[in-house]
Amino acid sequence: MRYLSEEELAIATRFLFISMAITVLEQDMKHVQDGPFKIKEPYLELLEQMLAAAKTERKQLRKSMQDQKIRISPLNRNESFTSYLFIAGRREEQRNYFNPAIRKHVEAIIRELMLKDRPSVHSHSANR
Repeated sequence: MRYLSEEELAIATRFLFISMAITVLEQDMKHVQDGPFKIKEPYLELLEQMLAAAKTERKQLRKSMQDQKIRISPLNRNESFTSYLFIAGRREEQRNYFNPAIRKHVEAIIRELMLKDRPSVHSHSANR
């Protein structure tokens, strides 16, 4: 049975998955910085832009959650599923997510962030 409204659930789940995407992007930045890339700067710039966009969105979502008194608490995690408790005011709803589905959601957010409008990376001209 559903206890949270569609909007409350949409805000909370987006916050949850964008937070996971931020964690993945931060780990990826470390891998690029420490990895065998010959030219790291373009990759780091892209990851930084993606992180900035994700953090801006998460900040807006956090404000919406505070305004609507929405909270998320992790409950259980095993090899297959992760459970979260979504709380809106005095209403609670437990949601179970299949771990590969979480990965797909996070991947979709990362792809979305890659395609967001951002300043051109082509700041140097080829006319030298």
